Amino acid sequence: MVKERITLKKSAFLMLLLGTALLTACGSNHENLGNSGNGKGNSDNGITADEELVITASNYSFDQQEYHLKKGVPVKIIFKNESGNHGILAPGLELHLDGKKSSQVIVPEEAGTFEISCSIMCGSGHSGMQANFIVD
Repeated sequence: MVKERITLKKSAFLMLLLGTALLTACGSNHENLGNSGNGKGNSDNGITADEELVITASNYSFDQQEYHLKKGVPVKIIFKNESGNHGILAPGLELHLDGKKSSQVIVPEEAGTFEISCSIMCGSGHSGMQANFIVD
């Protein structure tokens, strides 16, 4: 009986801890300092970009449903977080940006449509937070 109470208390504590962590992640509104000129949060892979594309995220959506890129043209993708705590994940283009790494230069090597999703569990609308890169 005592052992069952201790196990129940541990389970309740772990659930409370997990819930707190989830709420903290969803409710954060971090300033994106990656583009302030100090180099923090930027990544350019040593490639010089010919173009720039800014993607802005807010609660449960990106600012566009489609972003167009040119095949073979280096582009600097810049991520801005307007509200909530979000990230960008586009596995087909090897792109992952968030509050710690806010920009990256990529060179799309093949034409097609590449899915973008939010990389940080941001709440009830997280699963619908998607867009596409269209490489022409």
